[in-house]
Amino acid sequence: MQITDVRVRKVAKEGKLKAVVSITIDDEFVVHDIKVIEGEKGLFIAMPSKKSLDGEYRDIAHPINSVTREKIQGMILERYQDAAEEEEE
Repeated sequence: MQITDVRVRKVAKEGKLKAVVSITIDDEFVVHDIKVIEGEKGLFIAMPSKKSLDGEYRDIAHPINSVTREKIQGMILERYQDAAEEEEE
C-alpha cells in the first residue's frame, strides 16, 4: 500500500482541530475527513467517524494495525507541517 496523495485543508479557527485531510491510496482509493488534532502530547490524527445510535462515535474507515496507522499518521503530519511552513512564508 502506498499513499500516493495527501491534501491538507487547514482550519482557520482557534481550537484543537488544526486541519482536515484527504489521502489517496495507490492512486485508486480515497479517504476523506481525516482530522489533524492538537492533543496534550502533540499532533495526532483521527480517522473519519460517525455518531452511532447509542451516541458513541465509530470510525468509518481505519487501519487494522499499528504499523499502518503510524505510516498514515507520519505522512499526514509531515504534509501538515509542510503546509504550516508554507503559510508562514
